[in-house]
Amino acid sequence: MPAFDGPAVTRSTLRQQIADALRDEILAGRLCPGQEFTVKEIAEGYGVSATPVREALVDLTAKGLLDSAQHRGFRVHEYSLSDYRAIVEARSLVADGIFRALPEIPEGALTGVRRRGEEAARAAGAGDLNVLIGYDLRFWRELAALFGNPYLSDFFHRLRVQSWMCAVPLLRRADDLRGALWSGHCALVDALARGDAPAAQEIIAAYNKESLSLLERLAGESGA
Repeated sequence: MPAFDGPAVTRSTLRQQIADALRDEILAGRLCPGQEFTVKEIAEGYGVSATPVREALVDLTAKGLLDSAQHRGFRVHEYSLSDYRAIVEARSLVADGIFRALPEIPEGALTGVRRRGEEAARAAGAGDLNVLIGYDLRFWRELAALFGNPYLSDFFHRLRVQSWMCAVPLLRRADDLRGALWSGHCALVDALARGDAPAAQEIIAAYNKESLSLLERLAGESGA
């Protein structure tokens, strides 16, 4: 039985908190691709009833993080390098839709996003994957919310989570990630603050190319 020793959850938003906690377990590598578990195991691990756990697991399944294992509960979805390539392509198309026509940004609107970017860049430079993932997801979610359609923003966030799910198993096999992870968050903020859509698109395209190249190299080294 897997151990679920995440933070205590309150009952006010139990379904979402359980879903968030399990997503973090997956992205941290504590729940591995293909690992199976039941509603009962999760409920007992978090000390809650089965109903919000089942709802949270159904939500995560709908978002592509879990698969329903008939008569056995749920399992963590297993992504391949081909999946990552397809997700990066989809991510590129959505980002292009969000950032293609840049509106005038209110003064100070990018301050919080920049702080997330600075923290993400520091974590990337240090090779600290756990810290990077948290700040990176917040960075892109808050940034996309400033510019686009909320439906695009939500879909973009889902793709970001799925791309990290693809990447994490390979990245955690690397001996040292210092300097290997993308850290151009602040350069992107600068381009957007200037209203320079072509520069922003160029930064995002370079990021996608760099990320895919890293994953392909790691997959080749591991024989995946």
